[in-house]
Amino acid sequence: MADKLARAEKAIESNPFDLEAWGQILREAQIRKIDDARTYFERLVAQFPTSGRYWKMYIEQEMRARNYDKVEKLFQRCLIKVLNIELWKLYVNYVKETKSALPNYSLTFVNAILINYAHREKIAQCYDFTLDKVGMDIQSYSIWNDYIHFLRNVEAVGSYAENQRITAVRKVYQRGVITPMLNIEQLWKDYIAYELAINPMIAEKMQQYEERSRDYMNARRVAKELEACTRGLNKAMPSTPPSNHPEQNKQVELWKKYLAWEKSNPLRTEDQSLLTKRTMFAFEQCLLCLGHHPHVWYEAALFLQISTKTLSDKGDVTAAKNLAEEVSNIYERSINGPMSHNSLLYFAYADYEEGRIKYDKAHQIYTKYLEQHDIDPTLGYIQYMRFARRAEGIKSARLVFKRSRQDPRCSSHVFVAAALMEYYCTKDKNIAFKIFDLGLKRFKHQPDYLLAYVEFLTQLNEDNNTRVLFERILSSGSLTSENSLEIWNRFLEFESSIGDLSSVVKVEKRRNTVLDKLKELEGKETALLIDRYRFGTLFPCSVADLRALGYYEVAELSSSQNAKNLLAREEESRKQNTEAADVTMYKPDFSQMVPFKPKIQWTPGEHIAPGGGFPLPPAASQLCGMLPPPHCFHGPFVVVDPVMELIKHLNITETSSLLANTSENAKLFDMARSVHWLPKDPGFDRPQKKRGVGEESEDEEPIAISGSQPGGPPPNDIYRKRQQKRVK
Repeated sequence: MADKLARAEKAIESNPFDLEAWGQILREAQIRKIDDARTYFERLVAQFPTSGRYWKMYIEQEMRARNYDKVEKLFQRCLIKVLNIELWKLYVNYVKETKSALPNYSLTFVNAILINYAHREKIAQCYDFTLDKVGMDIQSYSIWNDYIHFLRNVEAVGSYAENQRITAVRKVYQRGVITPMLNIEQLWKDYIAYELAINPMIAEKMQQYEERSRDYMNARRVAKELEACTRGLNKAMPSTPPSNHPEQNKQVELWKKYLAWEKSNPLRTEDQSLLTKRTMFAFEQCLLCLGHHPHVWYEAALFLQISTKTLSDKGDVTAAKNLAEEVSNIYERSINGPMSHNSLLYFAYADYEEGRIKYDKAHQIYTKYLEQHDIDPTLGYIQYMRFARRAEGIKSARLVFKRSRQDPRCSSHVFVAAALMEYYCTKDKNIAFKIFDLGLKRFKHQPDYLLAYVEFLTQLNEDNNTRVLFERILSSGSLTSENSLEIWNRFLEFESSIGDLSSVVKVEKRRNTVLDKLKELEGKETALLIDRYRFGTLFPCSVADLRALGYYEVAELSSSQNAKNLLAREEESRKQNTEAADVTMYKPDFSQMVPFKPKIQWTPGEHIAPGGGFPLPPAASQLCGMLPPPHCFHGPFVVVDPVMELIKHLNITETSSLLANTSENAKLFDMARSVHWLPKDPGFDRPQKKRGVGEESEDEEPIAISGSQPGGPPPNDIYRKRQQKRVK
């Protein structure tokens, strides 16, 4: 056990979300006392804080030790954020069990309810709280039913108390029968029986039943659809990061199907609040299992935004305002929880607050993201600059850019984004030049940044400045031969576009001097010539010629991204053409074919196709091939059961060792061949003579049996003997 635990700990160190290793630790924690196992459980719920299954096991362990103070603290930690139906059922049972043991109460649970009104109120509040949170779960029937039984068993003294109890029970019934869940039919039957028991004169009530029956029928229909839609969902699956595992992908698709179904308004209600409540409950259930998938968080927030707009259009300003705050809560939960390093949700959250004209909140979101130490803040600074420019102007964006320059983690993309922003917003190219030159001091060894600077100058038609920049870069010595190849290719393309032939040849010779240092390009001078004449994705050779010339290898070493993209597209196009050609060839659907064995004598209905039947399974067919033909055996017949018992207790190993290499075996083998137990021809493919009507088959040759003449009937065949006498 210690070795297994050590291996599990080692596996968790390499992969904190290794469910198999955590399962080993969980099994170890369950067999220990709670004082020794508490550390394991704390680690477990810290790693999987949304797993209702793990929280339930932890709490049950504490309840068995009667550590009720710790149980209540655990419920406070997990109950609100983990809407797992099994966990909430445990909470209800805990409240009922602990209240029966309070001082001044009876020892039994029912007597405690009957004695103390405060106790009854506490239990009722527990049920109301539970149904409000998880009452829409498809498995919530037991909670509804228990609550109703609890209310019906409360003692009511006086008519006023009796009316209050009836009203309370009726309200729970009426809420339950319009909530889609399993066993909703039984709940409806109980409700009808309850109403009939209260007032036998139901003439006035029937109309009320008919009105409510429509809602019940609608809920029953939705319950069946919900059961089919959620079939296969594993709601107890711990939340892990996306791993592209087939089982996880299957669960993701099932959750998408369930969420899309809830958003389609299956109840066909006009109450937007009810639709929003049910859909968000589905999202909350999904986040318990897919909390590390950012698209679930974003889709939940997006749905709330749509609902907010719908309520606002209907004039329900208060509800719309509450939902708007709920959108912020969803984003806050995501970035404070498993998505703390996901930049996508930070940016979406900031855009949402920007749309609400809450710029201070957006600044806080960007600042919180950039203050993290284990991220690449480059994209964060770029988006922050864009927000600052939109909200507060270009001066605010410059302050963000100044802050980014002081962050050593930033890459050259910040300088490119800042320069382009200055040029497009202020139309001042000099500021953009200064930013590019400032970045050139820091990123002069990065070809991507240098090419971005060159591209900017090219777009401005700054031909002389572009040539100066090329010479400045290539003569600085800051680039290796491999990295400078990208700059040389761009320089050659630039001269081919606007220079004369002598300039093109001059640049090409200088580039070839650098290429001579690269052994990978030896013997590929023709492939290097292609860059002089190509334009964008147009090449002077076909794809086959490009491959034959080795241009693909040249493109891998250069910055010819267009060449790479073209070759990739051509390869994809070739595959598609091949697949299309295969599609035009019509082939039978082999997956729909069934086994078939032709027979001379066949029974109608034996097979879906006339003329044969299903072949034997391979194992049975092999056994039949080893057995002698039926016509070779004429008796005596044995009782099968004793023979099977004998074979069952037969020691095959000892028997085979005793009979091995004996002359008797050879005699038996010869006798077997003489009676056609084994075919003489191993291929058994000799040509068959076509027999006429009334002729016997060649395989049915007369067999000489002791006590009879060759070709004559067997001694015990009286019928054939009489036939021969009549012929004589």
